[in-house]
Order: sequence, then structure tokens, then C-alpha cells
Amino acid sequence: MLKGIDPLLRGELLHHLSNMGHGEQLAIVDRNFASYRYGCPVVDLGEVGAARVAQAICSVFPLDQFADQPASRMAYDDDPSQTNEAHAGVLAAVHGQMPGIEFDVVNRPDFYSRMEGVSLIVNTLESAPYACFILQKGVILD
Repeated sequence: MLKGIDPLLRGELLHHLSNMGHGEQLAIVDRNFASYRYGCPVVDLGEVGAARVAQAICSVFPLDQFADQPASRMAYDDDPSQTNEAHAGVLAAVHGQMPGIEFDVVNRPDFYSRMEGVSLIVNTLESAPYACFILQKGVILD
């Protein structure tokens, strides 16, 4: 156990987060996402939702302040403006670092294409539909 580190951030996940460089991306995905098809490291966090995972990750992972939209979410197929509790929770975690930014809302086929460039996938057992997110790593400026 480490003092001051969220207990969800165990060794393997911390290792991957620390080794990622500026501009690299990670995905937080729901229980229905086919994570292992992308060939990058996958960390399974078990029975935890996307918002809780985002809260833990955002406590140590600087978001890219130089990117137009460092946080993306998958859009509902029939209504891209529709949101759910997972979307709101992950956005709240992002707002902890970057108040006021909005998600880049990406349609499902394009989201799958963007996953090809992700360096790390974090699996959750999130049950909300379309609860898949991409976060881009920034730098520590202070």
C-alpha cells in the first residue's frame, strides 16, 4: 500500500501510467468492449465503474493542456447528444483538472478506429451503454 495513492492504482496500472509519454492516450472501457483485439497492454480492474476508474487515474495522470480535446467519449449510435451516469462521472473527474472542458463525442465506428492509437486500455465492469473513453496524457508544468 502506498500513502496518498488511490488504492485502485495498483502496481501494473501505475507502471503503465508512469511510462506513458506526452501525447499518448489511454482508454477506459465498459464491460462490452473488445479490449484485447488492439494489441496494447490491458489492465482489468474488476468490479468497478468507469467514473471511479477515471477519478483514480486523473489523480495522477496529467491531461494534455495543449490538445484541443484531451478527453473523448463514445457517442450513442442513435443520438450523439445522449449521455448517462458514466459519462457525467468521467467528465467530473476530467473537470478536476480542466474545469469546463467538454468531451470530444466520437461516433462508434470512428471510436474503434481511434483505439488503434491507444497505448493502454483499462477494463471496467461498467454496465452503462457506450461508456468508453479516451484520455490524452499531458505534461506536469509545475
